[in-house]
Amino acid sequence: MPGALGGGGGAVYDRGYRPYEGPRGRRGAATFALFKASVRRALGLRRSWRQKVAPFTLLAVVTMPAIVNIGVGYVTRDQLTDRIEIITYRDYVGVSSALLLFIAIVAPDVICPDRRQRVLPLMFSRPLVGIDYVAAKVGAIVAILFAFSFIPQMILFIGNMLVSDSALDYFTGHLDVLWKVPLSVLVLSVHYAVIGVAIASLTDRRIVAGASVIGLFLVTSIASGVLVGDFRPGEGSAAALINVLALPLYLRDVIFLGHIDRGSPLGGVATGGLFALVEFLAVVALGLVVLWRRYRWTEH
Repeated sequence: MPGALGGGGGAVYDRGYRPYEGPRGRRGAATFALFKASVRRALGLRRSWRQKVAPFTLLAVVTMPAIVNIGVGYVTRDQLTDRIEIITYRDYVGVSSALLLFIAIVAPDVICPDRRQRVLPLMFSRPLVGIDYVAAKVGAIVAILFAFSFIPQMILFIGNMLVSDSALDYFTGHLDVLWKVPLSVLVLSVHYAVIGVAIASLTDRRIVAGASVIGLFLVTSIASGVLVGDFRPGEGSAAALINVLALPLYLRDVIFLGHIDRGSPLGGVATGGLFALVEFLAVVALGLVVLWRRYRWTEH
């Protein structure tokens, strides 16, 4: 507009609002979007390099036994009749317990900021609802834990195939591993993820949530150890079920062996496997109820 007020120049722009004409997702699309965002946040993707150190360092730590096992197998493949096996697939599921630190860091990081920054009312404006929010958050942690636990197992399996005398014979001779490992890892991932997310949902402070997660696992582990005391193989105690940290490992034994390992604190207890399964289902159900009530209230 030349000549306006003192001869200054100006321009008129048409910035009118236009309707969105792209695809419109429903609850499933919103839930999946939140799931992807939670995975990215947990892994530190699209964030500073400091946020990536913890998850990928822990992945390297839990992968190291597989690499060492393969290396030893390769070096000794022509020297020994029987291959040296540093770690078995069943034992390797137990190594995944090292991801407890990961749960204590990541679960609060993907849950607490939403409440602290007061963005939940915005999220729960339709189409996303409380159940969808819980599914996305728990699903993200389960997916990451499963990947971090399964990738080392896959490396171990492929490596053992390559250093064996016959890759095909090794593959056909270990077909049971192809379902036992994923099932055991899934049980462990669901157990830790539900507990971690449920505890983190009770506070908006990440340090409190992380300390609570570690405290729960350590306290129950110590209490169980005190009650079980010294035991001989096959003479375990039902008090071992108090140990929430080791609960998935008892189910791992059932999956791999068909029974609880006699050398474990629960070994020798009649129907110990059934007790462990019932407790696992009860813990997961309790965690999901806590989450449902927590976020159903927020939803309204």
